[in-house]
Amino acid sequence: MLETTEGVPVELDRVLLIADGDKVTVGQPVIEGAKVLATAKENGRAAKVIVFKYKAKVRYRRKNGHRQHFTRLSIDHILPPGAEAPRPAKKTATRRKKKEVTEDGA
Repeated sequence: MLETTEGVPVELDRVLLIADGDKVTVGQPVIEGAKVLATAKENGRAAKVIVFKYKAKVRYRRKNGHRQHFTRLSIDHILPPGAEAPRPAKKTATRRKKKEVTEDGA
């Protein structure tokens, strides 16, 4: 689980492999300078897994449950070494039109 909140951009710098069509880059163990830009979509807990230990004939039984924490990510960009992150497009403010004034004032 990543220590982020939902909707926050996340940068991952330990990239093991980049595949772009037929071009494949494999790290040894990681690709230096490569980055993955993602957005955190959800923090949660997975379904419960039951751990049951049992030894026959000695009355030994242990039941335990576990729920793994996770962070769901949405991948935005995969950047090879030396590439820069694309800058977000500027949002242009839309102007509101003035209301037309009629003769009766309404």
